[in-house]
Amino acid sequence: MKVGCIGLGDIAQKAYLPVLGVQPGVELHLQTRTPATLSQVADSLHLPAGQRHTTLDSLLAQDLDAAFVHAPTDVHPEIVTRLLEADVPTYVDKPLAYELRDAERLVELAEERNLPLAVGFNRRFAPAYAQCAEHPRELILMQKNRVGRPEAARTLVLDDFIHVIDTLRFLAPGPIDDVSVRARVEDGLVHHVVLQLGGDGFTAIGTMNRLSGSAEEVLEVSGQDSKRQVINLAEVVDHKGQPTVRRRGDWVPVSRQRGIEQAALTFLDAVRAGTVLNARDALATHELCERVVRAVQERSPAA
Repeated sequence: MKVGCIGLGDIAQKAYLPVLGVQPGVELHLQTRTPATLSQVADSLHLPAGQRHTTLDSLLAQDLDAAFVHAPTDVHPEIVTRLLEADVPTYVDKPLAYELRDAERLVELAEERNLPLAVGFNRRFAPAYAQCAEHPRELILMQKNRVGRPEAARTLVLDDFIHVIDTLRFLAPGPIDDVSVRARVEDGLVHHVVLQLGGDGFTAIGTMNRLSGSAEEVLEVSGQDSKRQVINLAEVVDHKGQPTVRRRGDWVPVSRQRGIEQAALTFLDAVRAGTVLNARDALATHELCERVVRAVQERSPAA
């Protein structure tokens, strides 16, 4: 199985290549326009010259069975279009694109060509989060904070807050019929944003503070006199009168803890089985992101 990896930045090197590089039956091909990075990463994986590529044309000439896209978001539309037009099943780091119309076009292209298209919402596969779907979820609270990083609305929401939005959608126990957004914006930069989703019997609230005192991610689901709290995807605290704490095992890889290994292998298994993964649900997250972006921009005099 020939698998391409496009873009060799931190997320590829730290999270995906340690998984893809050890899969039996996978012939890994790397592509980046930076020769020094290509040599460094390919050497670490002991890949021969024929599996190293500095152009997308060279990579596509290998008749790939699947591809992972870890390039910068602004080139996703161009790269994913070329992969799909070459009939290559494609896994893309979130988001599909900064602009909703580009994301819609890519999903439609994949459907027209009957090809698998997956978006890397790894938190859906993270064990601590996936298990929350088995708990009462009358109230869902999620916060993902940063230190000293106010940012323009579109890049903040599509590159980072999208994880919060998708996790709330994933854990919502029913259809969402109410959406509200609040934010603080100064000089065109978002300091914090709050999203509230509502449905029959549940409320889901997601927050991001880019001027927080710490970088952290905390998820809480509660209802029926029980609560589960997940801290930084690693520590799980169950509350049923008395809290009990469960921490990530010392030998559990970070890529497995964060759901990246499971997401990547689910995609490869689908490709092997000839199963077409549809990205319509991922597109729904992008649509909600667009609503958040527009609501935040309306609060900015510079928008």
